[in-house]
Amino acid sequence: MGKVAWGFTASIDGFIAGPGHDMSWLAASEPHAEGTTERMASKVAVIISGRDGYDAAQAQRDERDERTAEAYGGAWSGTEFILTHRPEELADDPTVIAVNCSIVEAIDRAQAIAGDRDIQIISADIARQALEHDLIDELQVFVAPVFLGDGIRIFDVPGGRRFDWELVEIDEANRRSLARTYRPKSRTS
Repeated sequence: MGKVAWGFTASIDGFIAGPGHDMSWLAASEPHAEGTTERMASKVAVIISGRDGYDAAQAQRDERDERTAEAYGGAWSGTEFILTHRPEELADDPTVIAVNCSIVEAIDRAQAIAGDRDIQIISADIARQALEHDLIDELQVFVAPVFLGDGIRIFDVPGGRRFDWELVEIDEANRRSLARTYRPKSRTS
């Protein structure tokens, strides 16, 4: 079985999207080393994302560049689950599977499709829910040299909640992006 990974590029001040889910700031990111995006995309069978991000991507379709218009800049193909309380509203979009279920059930369904490949969570809120159920195996982090000041925080829990991570890998080919992979510290494997 593949991993459940939470992967993102963040601003230095801790946002994964600007106000209104704006992603134009990703242009400030360091370009990935040749082959990085394709290598990462090839490992992922299923992406789990949220309705707010889906709606923002649809609304910004004409404004987004090739880097932000599609998952992995278009290098990925697979199944995308959109977690929503209103799946019937996405019934006409054949590119996604809209589901109204818990993150536990969504990951179970995704694992049935993914086999030995990975599941990638690309929503901060959904990742937070997965963390609450100890479902994240790996954290994949890139950092863009930009401050946003507002937007969607990487991790936001009123009152706070601590999760410790241990470094597994530094992506030497992408050092300028501070590319790092972590796993939950409480896990031994």
